[in-house]
Amino acid sequence: MNTVSDTVRDYLVDLQARIVGAVAHKDTGTFIKDTWHKEPDEILQGNGITQILENGPVFERAGCGFSHVRGPRLPPSATQHRPDLAGAAFEAMGVSLVFHPRNPFVPTVHMNVRMIAATPANGHTVAWFGGGMDLTPYYGFTEDAVHFHAVCRDALNPFGVELYPRFKSWCDDYFCLKHRQEQRGIGGVFFDDFAELGFEDSFAMLRSIGDAFLSAYMPLVERREHMVYGERERAHQLNRRGRYVEFNLVWDRGTHFGLQSGGRTESILLSMPPLVSWSYQHQPEPGTPEHALTHEFLVRRDWLA
Repeated sequence: MNTVSDTVRDYLVDLQARIVGAVAHKDTGTFIKDTWHKEPDEILQGNGITQILENGPVFERAGCGFSHVRGPRLPPSATQHRPDLAGAAFEAMGVSLVFHPRNPFVPTVHMNVRMIAATPANGHTVAWFGGGMDLTPYYGFTEDAVHFHAVCRDALNPFGVELYPRFKSWCDDYFCLKHRQEQRGIGGVFFDDFAELGFEDSFAMLRSIGDAFLSAYMPLVERREHMVYGERERAHQLNRRGRYVEFNLVWDRGTHFGLQSGGRTESILLSMPPLVSWSYQHQPEPGTPEHALTHEFLVRRDWLA
């Protein structure tokens, strides 16, 4: 797997550098670059690059991390759909990012692309890919949702026109706060345990999604970053961020994988917003833009119909 791993690693490190460079240029801020190394233990060893921008004029917090880890056995979060690989030695690498904008009219975005390779007792290494990207607005704009989904569709279509609707539905199913019966955002695409195109084409599909991220998200930042907002919009943003935190801590498989496998906590939790609030039984008033978000946008829709 070494040659294959090196190829995937080289792509992921370059992808992180390109995305961080574009965001730093937009924000005119500087990312803190934290290169880390985890010494081998009975659970995990590995290394990575965590890059964080905080308190910028555009992004209140933008985190983009690369990690490459190895361990003697896959954690339960990675084998719940692959029981045949329970207890297998593994190698995992990926780029994960979450950008929390300052302006409530700019949506939060998440993207992750990753590869996991496992070697069970029979010695035959199995590799698969996962990831996707999804959008979490605080105020709904139909044209933004359509743009984001169109870029996702166009990135997948060369590999099969059936993939976008399949991965879009998968995203809706996954990014759902089941304890509230509420979608986290307006979705995007999500996939996991994916190798059905063969290694080369599955990796090419992963690259297409990773390379499409800036085209999917940055035009939305350009459209919304200068919109005027006040205390009401800011309070709504912080309240909705609470939902984001709930999902990541309660349901997100990536967070669980990182923590269960003994990963680096600071890097695993780079997705957390810097400020957040919860209000007991908070309900927006009918007829307001805040109410429209939850009743018209945070529902499962075919945005490209």
